[in-house]
Amino acid sequence: MDNPVFPETTLDVLAIGPHRDDLELSCGGTIVRLLELGYSVGMADMTAGEMGTRGTAEEREREAVAAAAALGVNYRVNLELPDGKLRDDDQTRDRLIRVIRATRPKLVLCPYPNDWRHPDHSLAGRVVPEAAFRSGFPKWETGQRHHRPLMTIHYMMHYEFEPSFIVDITGQWEKKMESVRCYRSQVHVAGHERPSDEEQTYISRPEFSERIEARNRYFGSKIAAKYGEPFWYPNAIRIDNPMQLVAGSIENFAQRGDKST
Repeated sequence: MDNPVFPETTLDVLAIGPHRDDLELSCGGTIVRLLELGYSVGMADMTAGEMGTRGTAEEREREAVAAAAALGVNYRVNLELPDGKLRDDDQTRDRLIRVIRATRPKLVLCPYPNDWRHPDHSLAGRVVPEAAFRSGFPKWETGQRHHRPLMTIHYMMHYEFEPSFIVDITGQWEKKMESVRCYRSQVHVAGHERPSDEEQTYISRPEFSERIEARNRYFGSKIAAKYGEPFWYPNAIRIDNPMQLVAGSIENFAQRGDKST
């Protein structure tokens, strides 16, 4: 199988997801926030979604293009790895290394490595950080300059973890959900009914959107925000200005708008 050629650019952040729609559901709000802060962000889907219970890979491709536009992302590529059959092997690492070297990000986002509900999720959470490190090996030959991102951080998918930090996405919530609703083959979108003979899945039921909101509200409540997206990093995280922590304190939430307290 020939390796795909990824357009070259320089990004601040590369968000990598196992399937089309994973990034929107897990860290779509953070992607929008980073863009609004002036950072360049790209998206890479490892598979085309050809094994999905509902819809087709072609539908998922059109939906992914629309979702990236809804988020404001201009760079989105697909690694063309086998859906449902991701492997911890050199082919997978090589594809990841190629897209990392093509985009040269400082920060990589990927799934939590212990998200065992879907094997592709947990595999991606383990192999992406390995590939990000190996991308810095000059002798791993891809015909590109070697490049090692400064950090790889994990976003939450199905299974929860104790977050290392939570991003306030209150102002980005609507764009996140607009991007999620682009996946009409996968999630329930009012007014856009699918064929009645299609099998229902965990994410295709109407209540799934309520679960997304409930989770993001829960994590938002932990940082005195309406909505939040959680992330995990295995090491200590440097804070240069401890006063930045004040904005996310419950006491700040309690006193907000009350100057006399």
